[in-house]
Amino acid sequence: MAQKKFKSEVSQLLHLITHSLYSHREIFLRELISNASDALDKLKYLTLTQEQLKTLEFTPRIDVKFDTKDHKWLTVSDNGIGMNAEELEKQLGTIAHSGTRTFLNEIQEGTKSSDLIGQFGVGFYSIFMVAQKVRVTTRKADSQEAFCWISDGQGTFSIEKAQRDNFGTDVHLELKDDGKEFAHRFQIEEIIKRYSDHIPFPIYLTYTKEEFDSKGAPKSSAETTEQVNNASALWKRARSELKDKDYESFYKSISHDTDPPLFHLHLQAEGTLEYTVLLYVPQKAPFGIYYSDFQPEVRLYIRRVFITDDFKKLLPPYLRFLRGVIDSEDLPLNISREILQENRILSQIRSTIVKRFLNELGELSAKKPQVFANFITHYNRILKEGVYQDFANREQLLEIIRFHSTKAEGPTSLGEYKSRMRPNQKHIYYITGSAVETLRNSPLLERYQAKDIEVLLLGDEIDEVIVPSIDSYKELKLVPINQKSEGDELVDTRDPALEKSLQPLLEKIKKVVGNSVKDVVFSARLENSPVCVVLDKNEPTMRMRELLKGLGEREEEIKPILEINPRHTIIQQLHKIDNRDLFNDMCHLLLEQSLLIENIPFKNSGAFVQRINKITERALTQSPSK
Repeated sequence: MAQKKFKSEVSQLLHLITHSLYSHREIFLRELISNASDALDKLKYLTLTQEQLKTLEFTPRIDVKFDTKDHKWLTVSDNGIGMNAEELEKQLGTIAHSGTRTFLNEIQEGTKSSDLIGQFGVGFYSIFMVAQKVRVTTRKADSQEAFCWISDGQGTFSIEKAQRDNFGTDVHLELKDDGKEFAHRFQIEEIIKRYSDHIPFPIYLTYTKEEFDSKGAPKSSAETTEQVNNASALWKRARSELKDKDYESFYKSISHDTDPPLFHLHLQAEGTLEYTVLLYVPQKAPFGIYYSDFQPEVRLYIRRVFITDDFKKLLPPYLRFLRGVIDSEDLPLNISREILQENRILSQIRSTIVKRFLNELGELSAKKPQVFANFITHYNRILKEGVYQDFANREQLLEIIRFHSTKAEGPTSLGEYKSRMRPNQKHIYYITGSAVETLRNSPLLERYQAKDIEVLLLGDEIDEVIVPSIDSYKELKLVPINQKSEGDELVDTRDPALEKSLQPLLEKIKKVVGNSVKDVVFSARLENSPVCVVLDKNEPTMRMRELLKGLGEREEEIKPILEINPRHTIIQQLHKIDNRDLFNDMCHLLLEQSLLIENIPFKNSGAFVQRINKITERALTQSPSK
């Protein structure tokens, strides 16, 4: 038995492999089963296309056996195409990829990540992470000769003639001491179910099954062989073959959810790229979806072999509530997780999936409004993240996300708002705050409501981030009404003569509260309230300040703009007060109550209460003008 040296590229690879090729050692079993599945796929194709093999008796299967006593070995067998001696040396002694030597040199020099090795289709060598010696016994389907490839992964291998009763391949691993953990029934079952459950061929596990008596003592044991995978990828079946109960059963099996899904999306793309997508939306947003350590549940398969569940490489974060599978026929099976995100094929698949899912939501809103309403209840806030995360799909997202408003009973879209606009209305108006019901009572809405102008009520904290980034919708500028930025719609509500007559009052109020405000101005937006406060257009809103504070930003003093309503009785009576203390108390009280309405903190709540008590006492005992 002559020893042969691995090609230098393989030697370099074996030197790096135990530390660099894969993140988890159990991947070796996935690789062996994947290789076995490939061998079965090839033979299955040949039995259909080659005359000399059409009569071959062929029932494809994969078998896994292990040392049930000392856990020293594990074997994966198939009855697939097999290899001859030349193919053994070529397949297991070299890496057939141009530029491999240069690539591995760059890895050792540190200019590239060694995890990228996976792109060269060398997953077989991952067995040396757990095995101290490997024997590959194989016989080609059209041959009577069998051969055995033997290596300890230390730089050499040998090939010798062997005996095998039938065609196919056995990969026998003599396990390292720290690899014996993988020679256990439940460990093997878990790995197969996790990574290879949907391999289209049955995977059988042989183990010693023990029976116990009523007292728990061993009664008997026997060697048992059981199929441990489903051997059927539901998502690969035609949609016409599947019923709702099939989709629901599969959803529950992958999600462990007791409720049926809200709806699903099943795509089967053919043509330049071939892939299948089966995605589910849960009835309710999964627990912890806003936590940083939330783990989405979408898996990537390549030809029905599980590759990764690293969601960031598969879909954008704002779709993290989705559950299901993506199965590509075009991606290389051993593609490194680290290069998935930059892979052109996956990028095209990801782009198409996002657009199709958003299209599905648009159709759902039109055809199944109740289902869509349920979706918005649980996922509207999450979907809004996409407005600033996903510029390519921003326009589509703007049609889907919903807001509360002063006219609609439930959540409404920007498109619906636009359809209700007054004929000459030039802007879309909105107000932000901590809660929708609080916003409904804001005095800032009064004049807009009097003029029948709809205002969006934005109570989600994320609205503070996304709405300013939108800027406009279908050439309509989005204008905040709780900042100093008035639209043309309110210009005609001003009364220059009245404002001129009350200008002295305005100046007096400025002197009293000037240290607490940026300015005091006449308001065009008030109808029933005497005063209100707004922020300068360059100032962050109160809700945004809270968000920034949560991120560790230094809190700065808020100085709003105080707007007064010249038509209001309180303001006109305030103009007549000649009692300095009363006037000062009234000015401060008007400012403080307007801050209170807008949930803006003020320095001295005790002084606020004292002023209320003083004015209440005065109102009860004497005329306020004295």
